[in-house]
Amino acid sequence: MKNTWLTLGERLVSRAGHALAHHPRQVTAAIAALLLTAGGGAFAVASLGPDPSALPVREILELVQPLPLVEQAEALDTHRFSLFTAEAVRPSDTAESLLARLGVNDPVAASFLRTDPVARPQVLGAPGRTVTAESTDGRDLLRLSVRWAVDNTSFRRLVVERQDNGRISSRIETAPLVASLRIGSGSIRTSLFAAVDEAGIPDAVTTQLVDIFSGDIDFHRNLRGGDRFAVVYETLEADGEPLRTGRVVSAQFVNGGRTLDALWFQDAGQRGGYYDFEGRSRERAFLASPMEVSRVTSGFAMRMHPIHNTWRAHKGVDYGAPTGAPVRSIGEGQVDFAGSMSGYGNVVEIDHGKGTSTLYAHLSRIDVRKGQRVERGQRVGAVGSTGWATGPHLHFEFKENGAQRDPLEVARRQAPAVALTAQARPQFDRVAQSMRTQLAVAASANLVASAR
Repeated sequence: MKNTWLTLGERLVSRAGHALAHHPRQVTAAIAALLLTAGGGAFAVASLGPDPSALPVREILELVQPLPLVEQAEALDTHRFSLFTAEAVRPSDTAESLLARLGVNDPVAASFLRTDPVARPQVLGAPGRTVTAESTDGRDLLRLSVRWAVDNTSFRRLVVERQDNGRISSRIETAPLVASLRIGSGSIRTSLFAAVDEAGIPDAVTTQLVDIFSGDIDFHRNLRGGDRFAVVYETLEADGEPLRTGRVVSAQFVNGGRTLDALWFQDAGQRGGYYDFEGRSRERAFLASPMEVSRVTSGFAMRMHPIHNTWRAHKGVDYGAPTGAPVRSIGEGQVDFAGSMSGYGNVVEIDHGKGTSTLYAHLSRIDVRKGQRVERGQRVGAVGSTGWATGPHLHFEFKENGAQRDPLEVARRQAPAVALTAQARPQFDRVAQSMRTQLAVAASANLVASAR
């Protein structure tokens, strides 16, 4: 029987193959008809299900708790918040205009600022200071504060505050400044001051950089495009707000391919000073320039006199600067003359000892008197155009035993003023290693910024 079924199956397969080979279209049509018939049967079976409209319907009721939106809305109505703003005082500010920029609309507070003998001089009488205000969402003043430095160690804080009874009071508090370190770097494209402005470095730091490296770099004539610098400096903060720039802690300057570095170091019980990373002092007895921000308009050489129109030897250096710019003594000494001197106009002469003296001419004002002792960097007057001068500038002379010398050359050949002791060397080396790391971070940041 088994063989019979196998024989029958083989015959059916053989016939099916013969039919498919000789009549493919007919076989395909037959298969399609069979599938359609099966689909219709399935549809017919599916269509025989119950009518959904005849199914029983059940109604379910549940109690839903409402969201506490009413309570939240009421809580928001009773909630109050404070607004905090800060603005710099302008010379033209009134109490109303200042408070308006702070987002405060409070006539009582404005009247207080105008009349209070403690608050008025420290706010409206101090343009440039930053005022911080806290006010209600209804724009009423709650608290106003102003901070200013007293010296390099402390600051004062004016607090104007509304009390619980609605009255406004004022007080002045004293608190210590907190020192923190910042880094900066830049590249020279047009001038040093343009580069530091672009890098966001304070002018006081720039002045220190010039003083530190002036014995090796003529900042008036020898800066080149591509020169670069990095600096680590202190910022003195009051309540987290930078209030004053402190000392340059370390610096590096690349000028014409030369890399110059410096760090501040003070041994216990000794006077501090700047050294290179090898321990050689960068301190000099004299500053290279009596001007912090200026340009050399006439050097130590022969020149055509601007008034007499004749060639004459110019026995000093002229610095172009606006009227009122501060003039400083380049070294310690005693004022030998302070007054008017013919074509020089208002003049200050300082005797520095050992046969050296300096002269500062064409001043608009004199800030010292004859016989007074002055320190290196101390202000002695202000730039002007008194005497024979065609415009505001400082005429500066340096004399050795009565003979006038080029002050820029004198500054570069001075001997160091501070020596590093052997006992201080281990601590100095530790500080130098730390400063190298910080300057490398600052310099790398400048290289990345320059590559963008």
